[in-house]
Amino acid sequence: MIPACLTVLAKAPVAGLAKTRLMPALGAEGAARLAERLLAHTMAQAAAAGFVRLRLLGVPDCRHPALARHAGVAELGVQCEGDLGARMHRALHEGLGLQPAALIIGTDAPALDAARLRAAALALQDHDAVLIPALDGGYALIGLSARVGEVPASLFADMVWSTATVMAQTRERLRALGLHWAELEPVADIDEPADLARLPAGWLA
Repeated sequence: MIPACLTVLAKAPVAGLAKTRLMPALGAEGAARLAERLLAHTMAQAAAAGFVRLRLLGVPDCRHPALARHAGVAELGVQCEGDLGARMHRALHEGLGLQPAALIIGTDAPALDAARLRAAALALQDHDAVLIPALDGGYALIGLSARVGEVPASLFADMVWSTATVMAQTRERLRALGLHWAELEPVADIDEPADLARLPAGWLA
């Protein structure tokens, strides 16, 4: 087992709540169905990766059946209030209270398979942080080692999320903090209609 805590942040796959930027291409129901498939795939890969602690934090909670069914393999919880940065900061803080390394992912990057998740955790053995960039300029995974001490709030505060500059700004903030980080191969996020071409074959059938 990998001595780390992996936290998955997810929205309940409810029509009109999940993957709203895909609604022009898929409709509200279609976007929700894809969100549920992405969630199931993410949790299967996360469970297969073999982390000591696996958490699934939901929005608005974990009562939706698509989230609740993972209670057997993950610790279920609710994301804290605030923007994405506040929620990631809190999740990393909690994760480092459980294990010597903590990582966070969403459910939007189907290329984040078990092997990539293990590689990211392995990178934290000799780096303060690890990131897997997203092709859209953001990132699909961030992780920290307990050697950083308190999770730096400056990594997440006042970030304009879902923009093409998130990864570049994160690199600048890591440099300013004097942290040594690893970057793995970029992956695609499925956020916009154009991203649907990057889904695994047959996912929209």
